[in-house]
Amino acid sequence: MPRRPRPGAPLPPRDGLGPARVRMPVGALDPEGQPWGRVVDFLVHVTGDPVAIDRRLTEGEIVLGDGSTVTAATAYRPGSAVYLYRDLPAEVPVPFEVEVLLHDEDTSLLVVDKPPFLATAPRGGHVAQTVLVRLRRALDLPELAPAHRLDRLTSGVLLLTTRRAARGPYQRMVQEGGLAKTYEAIAPVRPDLALPTTVVDRIVKERGDLRARVVPGTPNARTHVELVEERDGHGRYRLTPTTGRTHQLRVHLCGLGIPVVGDPLYPVVREVDPTDFGSPLQLLAREVRFLDPVSGEERSITSRRTLPVPGAPATAVPSPRAERDTRA
Repeated sequence: MPRRPRPGAPLPPRDGLGPARVRMPVGALDPEGQPWGRVVDFLVHVTGDPVAIDRRLTEGEIVLGDGSTVTAATAYRPGSAVYLYRDLPAEVPVPFEVEVLLHDEDTSLLVVDKPPFLATAPRGGHVAQTVLVRLRRALDLPELAPAHRLDRLTSGVLLLTTRRAARGPYQRMVQEGGLAKTYEAIAPVRPDLALPTTVVDRIVKERGDLRARVVPGTPNARTHVELVEERDGHGRYRLTPTTGRTHQLRVHLCGLGIPVVGDPLYPVVREVDPTDFGSPLQLLAREVRFLDPVSGEERSITSRRTLPVPGAPATAVPSPRAERDTRA
């Protein structure tokens, strides 16, 4: 399948989305066991969509890495890459808005309040209904990119950069552990559970698996868990992770016997109607703190979203807000 676009693609972004990059492997053979002869035949095989490839070919929308246009006669080039626009999948519109918390044009930093059900960036069947594509379109920021990610079902504070030149410093800051995060969750209360506590273990999530799991081995995940408020059998928990494994907070709370309200994966996988936005995951990235690697400022940015108070119905969701810019 086509890979995500890389910086410097020879086709410009279109409608908030860059072109797909498809590598032509060395030594690859066609279905008859022969070396590929033409680029177009290889693309038809990879995508399984001859109609779309023919249309892109006719419109001159398939190009090689050097910017030259692919034609019906262009020979397969082992080890090279080819770029083309994707046909977007049909998606159910997510009925919540992305609120801008901070837009600093001097540092090219954009901080937003992500709603639940909206993925951070295109992946799988979620393309247009993502924070990245929505904001590229709404704010006319073709170079917008996330500095880190939140799960599709998690809401809260998310950092992005608006220019490619600024991307590196913020992504390095995140990778080196410079982004301190505090989360909030609604989950059941266990009277026999001693809190606060710190969960330390090893979490892995393998490609193709919906869920992450705890395995023996060197710890790679750490979360401090505190009970902040309790009512009617549910609690509001403050979660302070010092690592960022996939599904880490959800796995850790489930392992403590207090799974996050609204979680469709933990402790068991359950089917969810893709048009049902009434039972969001009650997990919020409440606050981030960091030393801005570009301006040198100490930043602390807090979500304006609220989770239902403990005991409230799990169907309560944050109200959509109009987008606006503020400065820290």
